[in-house]
Amino acid sequence: QGVTEGFNGTIFAYGQTGSGKSFTMQGIVDPPTQKGIIPRAFEHIFESVQCAENAKFLVRASYLEIYNEDIRDLLGADTKQKLE
Repeated sequence: QGVTEGFNGTIFAYGQTGSGKSFTMQGIVDPPTQKGIIPRAFEHIFESVQCAENAKFLVRASYLEIYNEDIRDLLGADTKQKLE
């Protein structure tokens, strides 16, 4: 809720390979009960924005992967490219 009040928000998933981080974050579309944290958070944010009166919002998102000390932008054009 704080995000819609102007605070930055972060969702951080950490754990061993194969422990379910990606599923927890993304989930699957069908059935809707299996949606992950990201689609649920986006729905909540955009519903709040749509209902707000006399307010302007700027929504920015990044989706990064840090693996073996390499950082990748998972929303970028080339998700295999390492970031500095």
